[in-house]
Amino acid sequence: MKREILITSDGSTTIHLPDWNEQYHSKHGAIQEAYHVFIKTGFNKILEDKKEQLSILEIGFGTGLNAFITFLESKKKQQKINYVGVEAYPVASNEVDKLNYVIELKAVENEAVFKEMHAVVWEEKHEISSGFLLTKRKQFFEDIDDVNTFDLIYFDAFGATNQPELWTVDIFKKMHTALKPDSVLVTYSAKGSVRRAMQEVGFLVERLPGPPGKREMLRATKV
Repeated sequence: MKREILITSDGSTTIHLPDWNEQYHSKHGAIQEAYHVFIKTGFNKILEDKKEQLSILEIGFGTGLNAFITFLESKKKQQKINYVGVEAYPVASNEVDKLNYVIELKAVENEAVFKEMHAVVWEEKHEISSGFLLTKRKQFFEDIDDVNTFDLIYFDAFGATNQPELWTVDIFKKMHTALKPDSVLVTYSAKGSVRRAMQEVGFLVERLPGPPGKREMLRATKV
């Protein structure tokens, strides 16, 4: 499938799949979307219940943007993180080299961290920096079998229009099982079918204001 580097509205890059008319991040602003959906409504929410270490599962490691901004925020807040990113089709190194997140985030002093996130071996836990552990798992989402492991899930799969099988009751049942009680899942999607699938497996689902270009998004709590 053809893949292109696209500049989004906030100046940050993403990967565009023209055959699907799909991007790894919002064309209205990759960084803006990541901060709004995953940091503001997810990461900051679970920080209200302070824990020595937070465990985060990302569904769709992709470009590493969500992992990198989580690293940056964890340093600001002095929060230890155990981060697990699941990705069936890793981004190629030549594509990573074209992503401008380090510059756009004004994080040149942490450029080595972003590069290491992509360079480290899959299936092994790595201490990327003091207090930040990263494990990348090359895995299909339907094969996830974690139980009561995570405080937060970033659900950042490709959209339901192109990959409806990733937004089903069966997948959200796995997400519900993977979360600890009173933990949350956040996603950019606000589709009614997605909300109903979450509710069917027992999530308490909130509609929240979306990032630029989207009216709403969803946050699901395991109660």
